[in-house]
Amino acid sequence: MAMTPSREQLEQWDREHVWHPFTPMQTYTNERPTIIERARGCILVDLDGREYIDGVSSLWCNVHGHQVPELDQAIREQLDQVAHSTLLGLGNVPSIRLARKLAELAPPGLTHVFFSDDGATAVEVALKLAFQYWRQCSKPQPQKSKFLAIHRAYHGDTLGDVSVGDLERFHHLFSPLLFPTVRAPSPYCYRCPLGLERARCQIDCVEALVSLVREHHETLAAVIVEPLMQAAAGMIAAPDGYLRRIREVTKELNVLLIADEVAVGMGRTGTLFACDRENVVPDFLCLAKGLTGGYLPLAATLTTDEVYRSFLGRPDEGRTFYHGHTYTGNALGAAVALANLDLLVGADASRERPGGLLATLPDKINRLQSHLKRMAQLPHVGDIRQQGMVAGIELVQRKEGKVPFPPERRVGSELCRHARDRGVFLRPLGDVIVIFPPLAIENSLLDQLCEVVYNCLRELNSPLG
Repeated sequence: MAMTPSREQLEQWDREHVWHPFTPMQTYTNERPTIIERARGCILVDLDGREYIDGVSSLWCNVHGHQVPELDQAIREQLDQVAHSTLLGLGNVPSIRLARKLAELAPPGLTHVFFSDDGATAVEVALKLAFQYWRQCSKPQPQKSKFLAIHRAYHGDTLGDVSVGDLERFHHLFSPLLFPTVRAPSPYCYRCPLGLERARCQIDCVEALVSLVREHHETLAAVIVEPLMQAAAGMIAAPDGYLRRIREVTKELNVLLIADEVAVGMGRTGTLFACDRENVVPDFLCLAKGLTGGYLPLAATLTTDEVYRSFLGRPDEGRTFYHGHTYTGNALGAAVALANLDLLVGADASRERPGGLLATLPDKINRLQSHLKRMAQLPHVGDIRQQGMVAGIELVQRKEGKVPFPPERRVGSELCRHARDRGVFLRPLGDVIVIFPPLAIENSLLDQLCEVVYNCLRELNSPLG
């Protein structure tokens, strides 16, 4: 029987073998790592028994906390049936039930579900479906092969996703491998790319996008957008009406709309889907992260009957969507996703009258907003952006002139280290502090999390300012 490795062995093996994503490994291996051993509720526990509030939902995916009885039980019960069987030419019960449930809850008309493994694959599926659709729809337009995306966008790390992404640190190295994309300005009101002030702006950034759609619509397959908030860009919140205007112009000019809700779906903005906030129905809706409550990898790309029908035909006609993943529609993932949706919207709820955890969010959102208003008064807080239970706090060296800290200072990382020392796990986006707790976080823990962030922000004046 193998012996349980000691803490020292685990630390050594971690340094020697584990390549951590989005992590400067030289820095990481020179520090003592925090290794999580277990969790309960919204608390992570490391090998030393130290507890941390999970302030980023285990990278934006956890919904109800950890060790949730209903989710645990759903996986156990499915294990007694089948853990996985391929969806290539076969069905399985949980994936069928989940597809039906998503079609019932999604914006009207999104009736077909293509399952994959994670957010990146959900978006990749949408890109390929949109491209192929224009070649075999009822009135083929093969010249419609381009995509319009937003500056500072992040849609995943496959090469298709990186092509429509635009974060220099992540993407620009790979530019020789990517297909060209039409770019519209980001709705970054705090540092407006058009040099405007929000008080006098008529959402000019979206009108710039509209102009680009008008200019390129004959060759555009789709516009891709993160509804309401560009997450990895630094939690950049779009102005009210931004998403609705994009839908209007894409409808008018016969361009498909891809809504990447990988980060902002599943209740994060206060409604089950971010598109619901502006009554928008996209042609493709990409889901992952919170779809399983943060338990297992599973993603879904929802689309319309019109798109689906364009892929029907005899096998020899070549209309099939030749794309898939080994674990597509995994039975364990689908089973826990169903249990997650029951907890999130209520087992007997409808799209029109959701219940469950969603019904409790307005009070929590207001509570978080109150904490953020207090933080906004601190000298190194330049801007705070909130959508529902998601917030980004942009740090600046000086408010006047919006002067950023020098990147080499890594002020955001330093602040998050201080927060970890005080029992809150956060992960910044550069010098933007992200608050993204599980939706089920108790009010007392939300208060504690925000108090730690407030105190760390206040102390920027002394050791870091």
